Parts: sequence; C-alpha cells; structure tokens
Amino acid sequence: MNAEGIAAVVVTHRSAATIDECLSRLRAADGVAEIRVIDNDSRDGTLEIVQRQAIADRRVRFIANPDNPGFAVACNQGAADSQSPWLAFVNPDCFVAADSLARLREHAASLGEAMIGADLVGEDGVRDTAARRRDPDFKGMLAAMLRDPSHAQLGVEVDPAQALQQVEAVSGALMLLPRALFERIGGFDPGYRLHAEDLDLCRRVRDAGAAVACANDVPVVHVRGVSSRSRPLFVEWHKHRGLWRYFSKFEAPRRGISTRIAVFAMIWGRFPFAVLRAALRS
Repeated sequence: MNAEGIAAVVVTHRSAATIDECLSRLRAADGVAEIRVIDNDSRDGTLEIVQRQAIADRRVRFIANPDNPGFAVACNQGAADSQSPWLAFVNPDCFVAADSLARLREHAASLGEAMIGADLVGEDGVRDTAARRRDPDFKGMLAAMLRDPSHAQLGVEVDPAQALQQVEAVSGALMLLPRALFERIGGFDPGYRLHAEDLDLCRRVRDAGAAVACANDVPVVHVRGVSSRSRPLFVEWHKHRGLWRYFSKFEAPRRGISTRIAVFAMIWGRFPFAVLRAALRS
C-alpha cells in the first residue's frame, strides 16, 4: 500500500449534474489511490455515470444504498471500504485541481496531525463562508440575535497573510485527514442525517488533540446545493435536526433549562421560514 495514498470518498444523491466532472478531476488528481462513491438512492442517472467512470478506472468503486441513510453513514461506508492512509471526503459538486489533494495532505503533515479544508469558491469566484467557521455557541447566538443578527454567523474571515489558517471548523464539502485520526475518533456520528455532522467531526478532531485548518492557498470550486434544490423541506428539516443534535451533545449539558428551551425555540422557530426561503430559491 502506498504510504501517501489518498482514498477519495464521494457521497452522491441526485448528483447527475456534477458527478462526472467531479470524478474525472479526482481520477486526474495527484496522490489519489482509491475513489469510493457511496450513492444514497439516486434516481436521476447518477449511478449510470458512476458506472461508466468505474469501467474506465479500476480505482473507482461504488456502493449503491437502496435508501438514503444520510451523509454521515455513507461517509463511514466509504472509509470502511478503502484502505489508503489518507481520507478525503469530497462532495460531488466539488471540482479539485490536479494538485489540490496532495497539497492538502502536505499541509496536514506539516501540522503533525490535522484535518484540512480547502478555500472553497463558487463558480462566480466568491468564497464560501463555510470554509472557515467557529463552533456554534447557541447561548451566544441567542444574545447576538437580540442585538444584531449578523453576529450569529459562524463564518470566520479569511486571513490573507496565512497560507494555512487554523480555525475551529471547516466545511464537510471537502476535508482531508489521516485515516488513523478518523478511526481514533470513531468517524462521523451516524446520528446526523444531513448538515452539522462536519461541525461535530471538527470538534471531535480538536478534542482528540489534532488541529483543524483551512488551506487558503488551495482554491477548489464548489458549485453548492445541486442535489438539495429539489427537496427544500427534507434538507431544512435535517439541517435543523442536526443543529439540535449538535447543541444536545456539546452545549446542553452545561446550560440551564431556560436556555435549552430558548435554543429549541430558536432552532425550530426559524424552520418554516428557512423552508420558505429554500423553496423560493429552488
């Protein structure tokens, strides 16, 4: 086994619009020894595209789930079905350059033990604020919303002076870490269905004594939300459910009952408005 090999894990769901480009770029990327596609019940031609890619390249293998068990479960499936010492979780709407993953691996090695995210940018060149985030502080978010809703945002400004910027969390759209670290912390929490599982993983990586950082010098195009646009209710339900799970795991045990009730009301009170906004965007 290549001691520097990278297993790229891609979770698909109705990803026909972007998966061909995503896999073609991963096949051309430096250091990629394995590509595992875990499909969560796509019915839009995604699997046919993946099959063609698998025929063309023996590194590509796929698992077709008969239902949709969620992003976290599928990521764990992909990791378990591969052996390379490095794991890269790559969304099907992310388009890496030939050297992107190898450079992320170099950054991770430079920190001793770390999980690294990329500088995600949209097709319009605008940076994705989710690439650099702080941990959610729900009590602080409650207070901030009363003063200035913008203070409740999790995004961290990019520091142009740092090629490698340590942050509390990076985006699950593209993250790379050593397999040994991933296995030591137990992988993704399968209790999340969609959203917030990346925040959870980043927090547990840091709790394990490793670093989390964003490679500001490794830009990667992230189209965003391709498979989510057709199901705004499903997406928003699991996004809010994920936030509540994160709060329940990490913050609720040290908060009083009044704060827990207020956070519950904050999360679920915004749910119908979030669904409406998402439906209008779709």
